[in-house]
Amino acid sequence: MSDKFVCDTSVIFNGQILTLIEDGELGEKPEIFISNIVVAEVEYRTNIHKDIGFFGLRVLKELRNLHDKGEIILHIVGKRPSREEIKMAPGGELDALIREYAKENNAILITADRIQGDVGEFEGLEVLFAWEKKSKEELLPISLKILEYFDEETMSVHLKQNIPPYAKKGSPGSWRLQKISDEPISNKLIEDIAMEIAEVTREDQHSFIEIEKEGAVVAQMREFRIVITRPPFSKDVEITAARPLVSLQLSDYSIDSRLQKRLHKAEGILVAGPPGAGKSTFSAALANYYLKQEKVIKTLESVRDLQVEPEITQYTKLEGNLENSADILLLVRPDFTIFDEVRTTKDFQIYSDFRLSGVGMVGVVHSSSAIDAIQRFIGRIELGMLPSIIDTIIFIEGGDISTVFVLKMTVKVPYGFRDKDLARPVVEVRNFKNDRLEFEIYNFGNDVVVNPIKLKESKYKSEQFRELTRYGKVKGNKERIELNIEIMLDKVILRASPKFASQNIAVFSGKEEIFTGSLSRKAEINLSLSNKEGKKIVKEFDRNREIYARIK
Repeated sequence: MSDKFVCDTSVIFNGQILTLIEDGELGEKPEIFISNIVVAEVEYRTNIHKDIGFFGLRVLKELRNLHDKGEIILHIVGKRPSREEIKMAPGGELDALIREYAKENNAILITADRIQGDVGEFEGLEVLFAWEKKSKEELLPISLKILEYFDEETMSVHLKQNIPPYAKKGSPGSWRLQKISDEPISNKLIEDIAMEIAEVTREDQHSFIEIEKEGAVVAQMREFRIVITRPPFSKDVEITAARPLVSLQLSDYSIDSRLQKRLHKAEGILVAGPPGAGKSTFSAALANYYLKQEKVIKTLESVRDLQVEPEITQYTKLEGNLENSADILLLVRPDFTIFDEVRTTKDFQIYSDFRLSGVGMVGVVHSSSAIDAIQRFIGRIELGMLPSIIDTIIFIEGGDISTVFVLKMTVKVPYGFRDKDLARPVVEVRNFKNDRLEFEIYNFGNDVVVNPIKLKESKYKSEQFRELTRYGKVKGNKERIELNIEIMLDKVILRASPKFASQNIAVFSGKEEIFTGSLSRKAEINLSLSNKEGKKIVKEFDRNREIYARIK
């Protein structure tokens, strides 16, 4: 085997050239040829603030150190390409020049690029493929500097040059920002941490670079989501590393049998809440739950950090575009797609297209309240389509379910209107827990109105706005039926004991008969507040009159 080697950019950017030298696979004191093409590309990537460029520069500096120590013989060869030639590198011209240097120096080509290596072998070159050989179960190196800032209750770590390190500690919805050390992070330390993260992410088969732009990198390093920013995007170099503290099951949340039944039925779910509330953790638990129900589950994420079972495939942007991902995902035909997170107009359109295609959707939305999550769809889709796209809103607060809304389309006179001619399609937003009407959404002229239903004000508790629910009970004899009276915003409900279900009754106030009617199978009678009987019941009840019924 020759002791002369020509490196292409791939083994500089993945750092494998250093591993080969360290492991002795290139022999004793090998001659390493680095072309100015490689140097120029590393410099170009560094100048446009790509972290891969900084990492490549670190590898080149280490090669120079090894040369100075006498462990390798380093040669820099060839002419320097122009910036335009570097931009045209995907065409293969620069790779061809690197292969030419290998031929001229009778050297072995070291590459991690399959196409480069295959073409080199076709041209008669000896090629050494430098791919990392990692065990599937290999864990992250415990000596990573970033890990030193984490303990068992750390949610995220925030590092900024010349500023002391901080960490969020606690749990979703109940955390505190705490200074980890009084010692500011030096420029060298934060760059070392950034380079170490880039190195491990590129070498570890379970980690990947999710986004890389000028001045910003988003990496998923196992369970850690890491954002590295630098000038010109941010004023200083900054590293934010977050990880999920817990992986919960659906049974860990405040879910009763009714809500669990609803989740079986619902197909257009929005999981809403403020940042750090635990939306993604709940969505992952919901995905794992659906998987156990023998559903085909996929995720669509800008950053693939949901902690889901390995059977669930996680998709991200295809060629930098979620629309391309959606086109492929539709062909996969999942039963449910977890969309984390729905943010831009395109995202809302993708969510809507999937729902109208019959795919069950769980969308994660940042919002300060449950109704705000719905409002983010208004204006982006037709109002009449809203209940077909969204049927359930789950608002997460403090790491648990706070509010659940359900949506339903009806035709009615909106609340507060008097003229029956003003009836129109109205989207009702009801509280799932008690079926209370919370909001009405409808068109009014050219505008879409989201009308909070003003809760009726009790004369006895005028300072509080809440549903007026009071009970009228009569301790009667055998001839009388005790009634439970609930006065709501638009109706009054009379409830009797279940044993009187489907019976005809007469309702009295004192000795005066108000009306006669039939109890339902639930032993109830519903009266609209717009008719005289309903108004009479409310009037008599406000006068503290005794209201009861007798079998007719």
